[in-house]
Amino acid sequence: MKWQGRRGSRNIEDRRRRGGGGKAAGGIGGFGLIAVLAIGYFMGVDPATLLNIAGGQNTGGGSVEITEADKQAGQFVSVTLADTETIWTEIFENQLGRRYNPATLVLFKGSTQSPCGAASGASGPFYCPADKKAYLDTDFFVTMSRQLGASGDFAAAYVVAHEIAHHVQNELGTLGQANRARQRMSQTDSNRVSVMIELQADCYSGIWARYAQERLKTLERGDLKEAINAAKQIGDDTLQRNAGQRPNPHTFTHGTSAQRQKWFQRGFNTARIDQCDTFNTENL
Repeated sequence: MKWQGRRGSRNIEDRRRRGGGGKAAGGIGGFGLIAVLAIGYFMGVDPATLLNIAGGQNTGGGSVEITEADKQAGQFVSVTLADTETIWTEIFENQLGRRYNPATLVLFKGSTQSPCGAASGASGPFYCPADKKAYLDTDFFVTMSRQLGASGDFAAAYVVAHEIAHHVQNELGTLGQANRARQRMSQTDSNRVSVMIELQADCYSGIWARYAQERLKTLERGDLKEAINAAKQIGDDTLQRNAGQRPNPHTFTHGTSAQRQKWFQRGFNTARIDQCDTFNTENL
């Protein structure tokens, strides 16, 4: 992915030099909830133990050291966020005839607070509709590569794009409507709607990738494979299988590996929002 030396976003809130507090994950529709909490919640496994990253958490006050790797990761996220802003501004104008209001992305290290709850490195990235902000500890990129088998800079960019896709859903009113409906449903039905939310975000991420390739010319050889592999590695069935469990479909909240790849590819192939309606299809 061609990102170095390019324009970054102004909508970055960098909290990484602050000491954090809190232990629980918060938010709705988080990419990190796929990779971490899905197994922990349904299998009774502590997410920090599952990913062996508890020792790296900062749960107290005080300043945090920002390494050169942290700085580079922050720059990468800023450039990727700027790309999403350019792309979704164009899509909203051309496909919907309306204005796109960008999200703010909060960078943190260790832990921080959000209106959706406390966020930690173990929770992974997530989007909070209450303040229209995405939350990201860039150490999650290391977790993706080393523990989830999803390496590469475009796989990391997919993380950012997926969370911003939830913001797009929020801007369109889809996310709020779906989550209100979930409150009136059984757990099984609520999980199914959650899958629809996540697969639509994957489809939107595919649209972003297509525009990044054609409009911004930032994709390099192998980038698309990195994103599709990331979608595979964080499917509910793959996560449960890798945890030594038999996949349990009624507990899925984000979709199978095949579904995640399918909807990302659909977004990439069509590049149209109206082709990402996961709520009105008989074949997820």
